[in-house]
Amino acid sequence: MAKKDSYQEFLKEDFNKLFAGMNLGDVQRHFLRSRWLDQVLWMEGKANFSRDRYYFWRLTTIIGGVILPGLVSLNIHTTFKVDNAENNINYRNLIIGSTFVISQLVAISAAVEEFFHYGERWRHYRRTVESLKTQGWQFSQLTGPYRNYTSHDQAFNVFAGQVEEIIQRDVEIYATQVVQEKKEEQENKESS
Repeated sequence: MAKKDSYQEFLKEDFNKLFAGMNLGDVQRHFLRSRWLDQVLWMEGKANFSRDRYYFWRLTTIIGGVILPGLVSLNIHTTFKVDNAENNINYRNLIIGSTFVISQLVAISAAVEEFFHYGERWRHYRRTVESLKTQGWQFSQLTGPYRNYTSHDQAFNVFAGQVEEIIQRDVEIYATQVVQEKKEEQENKESS
């Protein structure tokens, strides 16, 4: 957790230093900090959170899915050569119990990841935050859509418009995904 926080702190400090060197008014600096930088930091956090959850649930599913056939194979085909029948039963029960527990973990982890769509969220937030960062760097260097301007003050309105467009597109895509998920859940309930 400290690593993520330190990266976000680095971004905050780095961009604030960059802003300080720009010839902008107070309102424009406020926009840079309160709208653009706030969104960059928030989405960076959401992207990392979603990525971590996606990896956790997917790896749980994958590793459990790899272990299960081996346990099933042991359960079906193995007769243990042990001192007494009681130990043989204990080993068999351990394998049966482990098979059941791991199969439940695989099913649960697959269901949780499917329900929350962490992989899709991660990619969504990552695309959006990288678009915002790109706009910020292009604005700071007066490149890309800002190349025809000689000062940050002149290019600011275009930058603010680009930022708002990215945020609006993010909201629309997210709302569409949430609405689609809810619609699919409703349809599944009605067909059951």
